[in-house]
Amino acid sequence: MNLAKVSANGQITVPIEVRKALNIKPGDKVIFFQNAAGQFTIGNASSQAIYKAQEAFSGVAEQLGVADVDAVQDLVDEVRYKR
Repeated sequence: MNLAKVSANGQITVPIEVRKALNIKPGDKVIFFQNAAGQFTIGNASSQAIYKAQEAFSGVAEQLGVADVDAVQDLVDEVRYKR
């Protein structure tokens, strides 16, 4: 268990063990999730965003016929230059 003290400004220092486990670096943002029981969980906001994006885009490449890096670049060029 790790303990952190809240300052008068509402700030906390995330313990080193927690920062390592969540891969939190200086300048990163953290996100707090509340479950149905009212308990909070902390996470690395940048990794959470990546996971959510991966879930959201799951299967989209196949639907668009994007199979490799060249196909991705072709799609980017099409969107960028043919509007």
